[in-house]
Amino acid sequence: MMKVNNLDNMVRGWLVGNFDPAVYKTSDVEFAVQRFPAGSYEERHMHKVATEITVIVVGQAEMNGTSYSAGDIIVIEPNEWTDFRAILDTTTAVLKIPGTLNDKYLKGE
Repeated sequence: MMKVNNLDNMVRGWLVGNFDPAVYKTSDVEFAVQRFPAGSYEERHMHKVATEITVIVVGQAEMNGTSYSAGDIIVIEPNEWTDFRAILDTTTAVLKIPGTLNDKYLKGE
């Protein structure tokens, strides 16, 4: 039987990973669909273990001073710093491999 949920029930759009709630629990990967209103900002951070792949599905965003729009795919390797600013209302799909909890380091930590 199919399970049904809603993105609004997920924390910040994260729906697959080793956290609650999750529609699929695994530590292999993490996956999110995130919505950012124009002007939203996520401070500079990096992951020491995980590779993060971000797809701009709708809208326009800026990462590390470079503008990206719908269809762009950004691969952020471990130890690579980035920030995120939504220029327009933006929806992203984000995959982190592996799904490593507590692997987000803010600039200055």
